[in-house]
Amino acid sequence: MQTYFQIAAVVLYLVCAILRSRRGALIAGLTAAAWLLHGATLWMAVRAPGSLRLGFAAMLSSALWVSVAAYWIENRNYGLDGLRRLVMPFAALAVALQAIFPGDLVPLEGRSPMFGWHIAIATLAYSTLTIAAFHAVLMALQESRLHTRRERRTFFTAALDQLPALLTMEKLLFRMIAFGFVLLSLTVLSGIVFSEQLFGQALKWDHKSIFTLASWLLFACLLAGRHLRGWRGKTALSFTLAGFATLLLAYVGSRFVFEVVLHRGFV
Repeated sequence: MQTYFQIAAVVLYLVCAILRSRRGALIAGLTAAAWLLHGATLWMAVRAPGSLRLGFAAMLSSALWVSVAAYWIENRNYGLDGLRRLVMPFAALAVALQAIFPGDLVPLEGRSPMFGWHIAIATLAYSTLTIAAFHAVLMALQESRLHTRRERRTFFTAALDQLPALLTMEKLLFRMIAFGFVLLSLTVLSGIVFSEQLFGQALKWDHKSIFTLASWLLFACLLAGRHLRGWRGKTALSFTLAGFATLLLAYVGSRFVFEVVLHRGFV
């Protein structure tokens, strides 16, 4: 059943990516169906009797699942059709990767009930800030496109041309960063306060803790700078990508190295 759901989600995402803009009602319906199938496959892949199955592909899949939801919701207000052509293929790829790299089992027996909530909030925080980083890159490309517009149009440049105005994109960016920062703050707080209950030991300064805190500080500086000094443009882009890069090293990057390169289990 899970395999069929995965295939169906991949196909529907790809169909959504190539449909013409005038098929708005059909695109919305297919996006909702693909998103539900994606969520079902993600749930079936992560949940296991008495344990969780975690890995870099599951984190990426979660990020794209949240990305599709954000697109579907915001598209009703801002008209993000250009974003559809970019997000849907990546979502299809994320579903396929999870089938290839299922991850490792993490036993829940003997752990605090808080552990599951901690993992869920951390995953949502990572997913939301992944969208923000992707969004920031699109803004940079969009701005560059305005200054270096050429006659030749490709699938990618056509999608960029269909994005909303930069001011609208900027509002969406900081909305996502603020939401992701709240989730990341809850992740850090739960990790500190419930460390012994969650992991069976006091908080240790491993690479995950260090990079997560570094990411939190970068996003905190960005939001403070935005509020106090009106940061935007290249400054916002630099802080967003730096914060995301450190978060990537804390979660997906380390999981990819352990699973794919070193063939080691959950750490």
